[in-house]
Amino acid sequence: MREHCKHCLASLEAPTRRQVMTGTAALLAASAFPLGRAKAETDAIVTPQNVIPPSEALERLMKGNARYAANQPAERDFSYGRAARAASQYPIVAVLSCADSRVAPELMFDQSPGDVFVVRLAGNFLNVDGFASLEYAVKVLGAPLVMVLGHTNCGAIDAAIKVVKERIELPGHLPELIKSIEPAVIAAHARHPSDMLAAATEENVRLNVNRLVDDAPIMTEAIIAKKLAVAGGIYDLATGKVNLI
Repeated sequence: MREHCKHCLASLEAPTRRQVMTGTAALLAASAFPLGRAKAETDAIVTPQNVIPPSEALERLMKGNARYAANQPAERDFSYGRAARAASQYPIVAVLSCADSRVAPELMFDQSPGDVFVVRLAGNFLNVDGFASLEYAVKVLGAPLVMVLGHTNCGAIDAAIKVVKERIELPGHLPELIKSIEPAVIAAHARHPSDMLAAATEENVRLNVNRLVDDAPIMTEAIIAKKLAVAGGIYDLATGKVNLI
């Protein structure tokens, strides 16, 4: 019994220096991967993702749209970076989009939270609030790309066409909205298109792209410095594709 106890006590004796060094090395090796991974993830979030050329931002969007249209979205963990996004945001694009419930820029471009800064209202046209919001995205958040995004079968555009062609009267604040879209309808009508709705939708995008390009000083200065590009596109509700115009 005593001999047995001696062996027990021997197993509890202080470890040798070699044992200590070996154990410490093993512990560091075991912990290196998760610590390194955590640091890499933190660095990836903290480093601004939008310090990229406008062309790269546009390419990223169009590749994302191709995945969306093919129903092959990238797998992602939406909780990843949530804490970091609470403190800051670095969108790669600011989108002026229609408020249509079938139009969701983050989904159609297959992007994650924090990637797309969206300004939405029926008819995707610019007013003072829209200008200010997009200027904020460019000047303060550093977005390298602004996109004016129209879509097929837009009800706001269709209503504007009826007002211009048939002189119908709309209730409430709707006439103010239609008034902002009328210039695009008139420009499209001058082309005598076979599809008035499609033509007016494209003209509406072009007119608002031009207004952004001429927006001084914030947009014009960023464009001259080659830190910003303004693009226009039409989202096809039926196919899910965004066609640049």
